[in-house]
Amino acid sequence: MQVSRKFDFKNSNGETLSGRLELPAGKPKAFALFAHCFTCSKNFIAASKISKHLSLLGIATLRFDFTGLGNSEGDFANTNFTSNIDDLKSAYSAIREEYSAPELIIGHSLGGAAVLKLQEGLDEVKAVVTIGAPSDVEHVSHLFKSNIAEINELGRAKVNLAGREFEIQKQFIDDINEQDLLTCLSRSKKSFLILHSPIDATVSVDHAAKIYGALKHPKSYISLDKIDHLITKVKDAQYIAEVISSWVTKYLNIDKVETKVIKEGVLVESRHGFKFTNDITSPKHQLVADEPKSVKGDDLGMAPYELLLSGLGACTSMTMRMYADRKGFDLQSIKVALTHEKADTGGDLKQDVIHKHIELIGNLNTEEREKILAIADKCPVNRTLLSEVKMTKSSV
Repeated sequence: MQVSRKFDFKNSNGETLSGRLELPAGKPKAFALFAHCFTCSKNFIAASKISKHLSLLGIATLRFDFTGLGNSEGDFANTNFTSNIDDLKSAYSAIREEYSAPELIIGHSLGGAAVLKLQEGLDEVKAVVTIGAPSDVEHVSHLFKSNIAEINELGRAKVNLAGREFEIQKQFIDDINEQDLLTCLSRSKKSFLILHSPIDATVSVDHAAKIYGALKHPKSYISLDKIDHLITKVKDAQYIAEVISSWVTKYLNIDKVETKVIKEGVLVESRHGFKFTNDITSPKHQLVADEPKSVKGDDLGMAPYELLLSGLGACTSMTMRMYADRKGFDLQSIKVALTHEKADTGGDLKQDVIHKHIELIGNLNTEEREKILAIADKCPVNRTLLSEVKMTKSSV
């Protein structure tokens, strides 16, 4: 089960930016950062779908609202392409500090241009994906070209973008006129995936050709046939998510399973960024322990007492199976249901009580059933729980 977690952080101006981190059920194998389109938000359908789909692969993905957008603090009018890059750097640093440096960065539209610019200074990034990205930032100015004269004369103007009114200042225009994306791409040695629709009416597919031409291999291009620029259909967002997920496995080595060498016993490790989640490793196996959401856990695994009952129940069943097989009894299957409670004894301390209900299925006579049930209480875990246990403790 995946976990979607609030992940807010500060930008370079000390303003809080609102983020959402999609975490996989197990330990993250890698981290990714998603940059949404100009004037969109982290809840943009493609950002949400792609982030959640990547988490299924074990890639934890952060999407966030740029300054002045969505639930983030700050004034959008004071932002520009350079400040967007700065916000991405802040997001990248926040993830690296809290977890691990993102190895994958994804950007849509102007967010795609932003990750193309950002990747040059990030050695930890191995793979870059753009969706409908312009090859030059100046292209964005066509969205408010009718307001350019007013912006140049008055220093600012109200413009309508995607049905919403925003204030654009002259410094935004000046900033995008100074940007150069293609030169930095020719120097990059990272892996790139360029996704673009041939019917994109906002950013023509010619931009994808320029980006692709500026890059060295390894690079890939996939045509988003019949998909609009804003990816308004859920099925299209899902398709893009699946394409990215398939492509990125080659470059992040996420199929490589991390194994720990445990010679005996079990190792229990609290999972970073979670409240109660713990990863449990034995010499050959792994599982997860957690608490239910009713006590502010993430419910990614059984609670400690559920694990205790599981051990007792499993041992009880195995012991009865061994005995029945040795005796040649026709025992076909076993069900052991267990519950635990704290019973009031009238004193200060409450008594731990475990209720065990056993169901034996097979062609058994009364005597055979009684013999099998009698052996159930002789299982090793049962004996351990009823004995005086000595525990030792050490620490570092």
